Amino acid sequence: MKRSPLILSALTLALALPALQGCVPLIATGVAVGVLAVTDRRTVGTQTEDETIEWKARSRLGEKFGKDAHINATSYNRKVLLTGEVPNEQAKTEAGELVLKVENVAGIYNELKIHAPTPLSSRSTDAYITSKVKGRFVDNGTFSPTHIKVVTEAGVAYLMGIVNEQESAAAIQIARTTQGVRTVVNVMEIVSEAETKRIDAAMAAAKNSGK
Repeated sequence: MKRSPLILSALTLALALPALQGCVPLIATGVAVGVLAVTDRRTVGTQTEDETIEWKARSRLGEKFGKDAHINATSYNRKVLLTGEVPNEQAKTEAGELVLKVENVAGIYNELKIHAPTPLSSRSTDAYITSKVKGRFVDNGTFSPTHIKVVTEAGVAYLMGIVNEQESAAAIQIARTTQGVRTVVNVMEIVSEAETKRIDAAMAAAKNSGK
């Protein structure tokens, strides 16, 4: 399926935003936001909820652990992925419990490692790896890259999203063969192909009704 240069550029920009923003609030406008809102399989309300969950989780984790830990909280469909490094098992447990208490959180994937915080150079490398994986998603063209969120930590690529089995297998294969990726952790929500088609049709109908 061919994409116009404008749409392809918008997709690339939209996919790059999370890797670039870090913990700094970012307001995107124009076509990039339109692409994300239209193609994301979460409702706009859930997307907003996820952003709020991330903000609250990061704020509370920062207050609790400060510079003693490096913790990323990524929410997708109200399930939160925790990645990064903490000093001990107790801190890992406490971080998970703290995030579970954030309003509207439906569950967590606690992937925190017991290790000293990684240096900024390592985090920059991870951001670059994430951008390469996302770029290869765009080039592949067999699924919409905006259906899958990529988080890279210490060379481990975590995949989140609402996908069917075929999309999941394709995304994992692309990620695991991307230079710099040590391993892939699949935390995607797998639904039937019929369900993904239903969700996509509902999103398209919602977009058209809003015109």
